[in-house]
Amino acid sequence: MLGHFGFECLPHQLVNRAIQKGFSFNILCVGETGLGKSTLIDALFNTNLKEKKSSHFNSNVELKIRTYELQESNVQLKLTIVKTVGYGDQMNKEGSYQPIVGYLDAQFESYFQEELKIQRSFADYHDSRVHVCLYFISPTGHSLKSLDLLTLKSIDNKVNIIPLIAKADAISKNDLQKFKYKIMNELVNNGIQIYQFPTNDESTAQTNSSMNKHLPFAVVGCIDEVKVGKRMVRGRQYPWGILQVDNENHCDFVKLRDMLLCTNTEDLKEQTHTQHYERYRCFKLQKIGFTDVGPDNQPVSFQEIYEAKRQEFYDQCQREEEELKKKFMQRVKEREIAFKEAEKELQDRFEHLKRIQHEETIKLEEEKRQLEEEIMNFYKVKAGSETLQTQGYTNIKKDKDRKK
Repeated sequence: MLGHFGFECLPHQLVNRAIQKGFSFNILCVGETGLGKSTLIDALFNTNLKEKKSSHFNSNVELKIRTYELQESNVQLKLTIVKTVGYGDQMNKEGSYQPIVGYLDAQFESYFQEELKIQRSFADYHDSRVHVCLYFISPTGHSLKSLDLLTLKSIDNKVNIIPLIAKADAISKNDLQKFKYKIMNELVNNGIQIYQFPTNDESTAQTNSSMNKHLPFAVVGCIDEVKVGKRMVRGRQYPWGILQVDNENHCDFVKLRDMLLCTNTEDLKEQTHTQHYERYRCFKLQKIGFTDVGPDNQPVSFQEIYEAKRQEFYDQCQREEEELKKKFMQRVKEREIAFKEAEKELQDRFEHLKRIQHEETIKLEEEKRQLEEEIMNFYKVKAGSETLQTQGYTNIKKDKDRKK
């Protein structure tokens, strides 16, 4: 046997580096207003995140995003909580799931764009991709609502879903088990994939396999303390007794907390990256035109695809440029013809007006000539009349002189 090499300390190096860097975890809470989303988060992390209560009168579904810096012992956690506001409050609920889908895709797109950068900065990049969706189901005891099925179907390929029966203390234990069975049957019948706790790790396989049978978890959130015997526990005081949040005989809160924070946190993050984000990334690259194999079904490199796409884009630009040139020349010819026709029309109109003016001028000159002739004739008649009048007056005077 060879001696001690030292690489057995590699796990310790990873642990120390991870502790120094800190951890991040992103949770999406989807559910109707008043199902206790904020209270459950407070109970999970044993803190009061001081969230204001949401109104039931929101016209649209919105997302409230908050990031918190938490610390337990020497472990730091950057926790991002995304909660729906106004979900299920509208009369028309058809588009209630769209802001959720849009947000999930936007986080994938942000990470995808960071990957495509020449100079990436993942060391300082805040990965906002959602690692788990806690879907809060109203404790009706009957079945899932159509909005639940529509939303779950729209996001099951984008995020790890853990269904929760909210305010489980509103249902009796017998009805609760029947409700769980109905929910799981509906999910299977509608082809909705929820997150299954992994069973490929021997250290957690038995526990995770058992927890998968308890889905959906029936939870109750509360941070208030009540006295049970001689100790204080988190719970709710009812006239018929006390419900203890941390008592596994009362609800599945402890199961959820252990599965979510103690056992499968890293698996949730890994599934987000290797399955959901990878699916989005493949879709985006294929949409752009990238593929792993060429037309002959042989592997091709990214550089070859890039050059081919670049040449294809260049050829397309050339074709479009030629088409634009042809269209431009055609438009120029059409406009020239239109201008010539308009010019000819204006010239014809000008000649027509000129001809009319000439005719009017001749007519006016003729009328002027006739008027001048009439004036001359008038003066002639006047002169003759005056001559006759003078002669008559002279004759009359001569007659008078003769009579004298």
